[in-house]
Amino acid sequence: MEKILLTLTFCGLILIANSQTASVEQSTYGIQTGVLGIWAHKEMKLSNQIALRAEIGMDAGFWGGSIYPKNGYLMTPLIRLEPRWYYNLNKRVSKSRNISGNSGNFLTLQASYNLNWFVISNYENVEVADQISIIPTWGIRRNIGNHFTYETGIGIGYRYTCAKSAGYSFFLYNVFIQLKFVSNS
Repeated sequence: MEKILLTLTFCGLILIANSQTASVEQSTYGIQTGVLGIWAHKEMKLSNQIALRAEIGMDAGFWGGSIYPKNGYLMTPLIRLEPRWYYNLNKRVSKSRNISGNSGNFLTLQASYNLNWFVISNYENVEVADQISIIPTWGIRRNIGNHFTYETGIGIGYRYTCAKSAGYSFFLYNVFIQLKFVSNS
């Protein structure tokens, strides 16, 4: 009887030692790159399933033909703030899947501000009007090894372009569709 109790206690301790707590990380940070930019980010834990993500970086864009005689590119500064709800952490833990680095599915409300502080471009005197966007987004984040994650998301939202600040006589409102693929390190 003592051997059975000792064996059950030992197995129970092993299970407890190997279990993950279903919670977002206290704090994560990294450098993120994608096709259209580079950003630095930090996520801070607000609750077991909610984190606040702050980003600064450079958004990129390409154009051609209709405004300028040649193709062009630009990069402009961006500030982004978004609360993220990682809604499937408990399910991932119950299936023994990794949740380190906030690996999971999430819903977020991205609030972005593209600034007209400076523009990096292959043309001179290129200006970008300040833009504010609010985009509800669904996304996934997964780990690749110990130091890399990938993230993808899709959302449709609202973007307000402050065209008057760039010398135009109107404000521009439009619907913005976002599909992003990024790699974090």
